[in-house]
Formats: sequence, structure tokens, C-alpha cells
Amino acid sequence: MATMSLSGTDLSRDYFTEVVRPLVDERWPGLPLAAGRFGSGSDVLGLDDALSRDHDWGLRLTILVEQDVVEPIRVWLAQQLPPEYRGHPTRFATTWHPVPTVQVEVSTADEFVSSRTGVGPEPLGITDWLSLTGQSVLEVTAGGVFADDAGAFAAIRNRFDWYPDDVWRYVLAAEWARIGQEFPFVGRAASRGDEVGSGLIAGRIAVAAMRLGFLLERRWPPYSKWLGTMFADLPIAADVAPALTAALGANRWENREAGLATAVTALNEGQRHVGLPSVAAAIEPFWDRPFLGIGAVPETLLESITDERVRELPAGIGSIEQVSDSVSVLVSPERRRTVMAALLAGGGSTGR
Repeated sequence: MATMSLSGTDLSRDYFTEVVRPLVDERWPGLPLAAGRFGSGSDVLGLDDALSRDHDWGLRLTILVEQDVVEPIRVWLAQQLPPEYRGHPTRFATTWHPVPTVQVEVSTADEFVSSRTGVGPEPLGITDWLSLTGQSVLEVTAGGVFADDAGAFAAIRNRFDWYPDDVWRYVLAAEWARIGQEFPFVGRAASRGDEVGSGLIAGRIAVAAMRLGFLLERRWPPYSKWLGTMFADLPIAADVAPALTAALGANRWENREAGLATAVTALNEGQRHVGLPSVAAAIEPFWDRPFLGIGAVPETLLESITDERVRELPAGIGSIEQVSDSVSVLVSPERRRTVMAALLAGGGSTGR
């Protein structure tokens, strides 16, 4: 029977330690390598459970070595690995590879990073940073490290620690702008009898508010399935999550708007707490209408940017995740970079 008590990462760690590493050492004694459970999969984020195990879950891990031994190690493991380990098959199909095969990814550090993020070994430019999704970064920085003989994984994690300061402010300003563009519509849609539309707008604002929370905590956000789960673990969620819950559960637009206003106010306070520019009141009346709007938070952030290359970027565009929620775009490094390069070029400098 397959062992069900271990998480995917724990299972992969034991698999590496007891089976994979000894096989590599047998053929290449003393070879420096890095290894861990990285890439896609709920277990990389520590969120896998019994339900996760119906597809793409099992004896998966990533090994990083120099280019000259990548293919020899792949061939060696394919030949030498046993059929199973602790009741789990060592060769199985995945949604991206329907033929059962060894799920030990062997690569160089540069190829591994590029396959997820789309960037090469050179220093990241502004377009590079804005083309990243939180999930793409998590696929190379989250997860358990099983070995790091030459410091390859440490270097990767340091490289993608967080945005440069002015890029961070630019992305924050864009998220605030997204909230401000629709905040008054929560009440306006309902004033015409469209409570469903009002609720949908509130949901969009709630997503932007959660993303603001990740930005303020300097944490990369996962894709939508785990956004709320991981948001709940952020320190700022204690002040924001109850208000968002109240807003999304409200059956009247006034209560919906009030919950969102409380959440936005807490985010503005959180921004002040981390030393970033904020405003005295994040919520203000929307003209002479009986609805609320957002204060000049985006403008205040943009005015604080000192890097001229970032100052030249079009306001309100932000990162690829703020531009598009198309899965087909977000999972493709090439498409992400193409979209961002075109959008940023349309507004001035691309920061390259």
C-alpha cells in the first residue's frame, strides 16, 4: 500500500536521500549538485492533501547540475531507478506528459530558472521584473531544498527575493489604481438594481486587495487556487480578511461597500507601517454621489519613485498579473514577456 501520511515534499526528500542521491553518487562520486521539490504542484507550496494525489503528485524532484552531466544523469536514472519506492511508482504519467516516465527533472540552474520565469542569467531589467508572476517565482523559490552543494538554490532565492524598490512602488501604485477605478461602481451598479453586478465588482476589488496584501508583505502571491489560503497566513490579513469576508457575504451594496472600505483603510495603514508613502484617508467621497472612492494613494506612490526609467513607465499598467488574468498568458514566459514589452513600449521606456 502507498504511504499516505507524508506530504509530497517529505516523500520526495526521502526518495532523494535514500534512492536518487546514492545512484548519482555511485556513478559520479563527489559530484556537486542541488536538489529539491520545485516547479508545479501543491506540495511545492506545502498545501497538498489526500485530494492532491489524484494527478501530478508523487515521486517528483528537481536536480541541478552542470550542463555536461545533465543528459547522462537522466539516462542513468531512467535505467537504474527501481519500479517503486514506498509503494509509489517511480515512473508515472502527468498532465503534461501522458507516457509514464521518471519524474526527476535534471537541468542546469540557468535552464531551470528560465523554464519557469523566462529570464536568463543576466541581471533582471524592469521588463523582466514586470513579466514575472508570483506563481512563476514560487516555482523556483518555494519548496524544500534537499541538497545545495554549490549554493545554486541559495543564489536563485537571493536573486528573486523581491522587486527593486522603485519597481515595487510602481506595481503597488498600479494595484491601488485598479481598486480606485472600480470602487465607486459597487454602489453605482446596485443603484440601478444590479446587485449581482455590484457583487462581481466587489469580488474583483477583493482580489486586488489581497494582492495588495502580498505586495505590502513582500511576498510572492500564488495563482488563484491558493491565493486566499496563503493570504490568510499574512500578518496583514488579520486586519483585512474579516472586512473582505463581510463585503463578499453582504446582500446589500451599502454593507458591501463598507466592508471594502474597512479593508482598504487597513491596507493604507499597512503601507504606512512598512515605511511607504500613504495618505491621511484612503477612502473619500466620490464626487457628489452617495458612493465612496479611493484617495490619491497611486499618485503618492508614483511621486516617490526616483528611478527615471521607472518614472517613464505608463501609470496604472503594473505587472503582467495586473494586466491579464488569462491562464494561457500567465503560464507562458514567452507570452508574458511579449505582452509586457509591447505595453511598456507603448508608454515609453521598457527599462532595458
